[in-house]
Amino acid sequence: MSFTWSPDDAPPEVRITVAGWLRAGSRMMAMCVILLTGVLVTAALRPPESLLCGLRRPVTPYITQAVCRATLVVLGLAHRMEGRPMLGAGAVVANHSSWLDIFALNARKRVYFVSKSEVAGWPGIGLLARLTGTVFIDRDPRQARRQTEIFEGRLQAGHRLLFFPEGTSTDGLRVLPFRSTLFQAFFAEGLRDHLRVQPVSVIYQAPRGQDTRFYGWWGDMSFGSHMLKVLSAARCGAVTVVYHAPVDVSDFPGRKALATHCEAAVRAGMPPERRLAD
Repeated sequence: MSFTWSPDDAPPEVRITVAGWLRAGSRMMAMCVILLTGVLVTAALRPPESLLCGLRRPVTPYITQAVCRATLVVLGLAHRMEGRPMLGAGAVVANHSSWLDIFALNARKRVYFVSKSEVAGWPGIGLLARLTGTVFIDRDPRQARRQTEIFEGRLQAGHRLLFFPEGTSTDGLRVLPFRSTLFQAFFAEGLRDHLRVQPVSVIYQAPRGQDTRFYGWWGDMSFGSHMLKVLSAARCGAVTVVYHAPVDVSDFPGRKALATHCEAAVRAGMPPERRLAD
């Protein structure tokens, strides 16, 4: 099942004042310093870390966490956590509302995002994704076995892989149906009997007086204009990350049953008015 956004879904434009431009400029400069520092330190440490530890990353993920926490502080976005993040290797599945999800989900717990292969070639973002250990997947069914081998290797190295099963970002007011295809790799031989999956709900609270979809980034919205809106905001909002109980893949008969359970858990963690699907 797919969902298509229409132009009527777009939130009203936010007029940026002179003070807003000044806030955006200062916050952007601070973010650039934080990100550049993180890139340089990670780039320096990753080669010896890889040589000594292989896929295991005992040091650099903490740099990613520090960068994400500092970025949220610069943005003025309060970060709250409910529940307990899963310990050990496994998969994490969450709803997807914004580019801010990357910072919100990395700030408290070390995770490695699973992203479409095209992202690896995006200027700037592709470099950051590669440095932080993002797993890139190809939608070609012929690559399914190869991708499963990659997942298995990363999980055996103790990684927690994070997926966005909705397949697209939303306005933050709804949870779209989870695509069960993404769950098929969890049932591969060598993974099913010891893999755990933790559903996570990410909930944004808009700044006072702003549209409730303020932090959502979806449809044809441009990344630049959305970032500018967030950077220029005088009042700031909050993001709450809700960790639900992990489940064993072996307890489910197949990918559809597991996807249905995870979708229901993520939706149940949302405020009542945001629990409906389209």
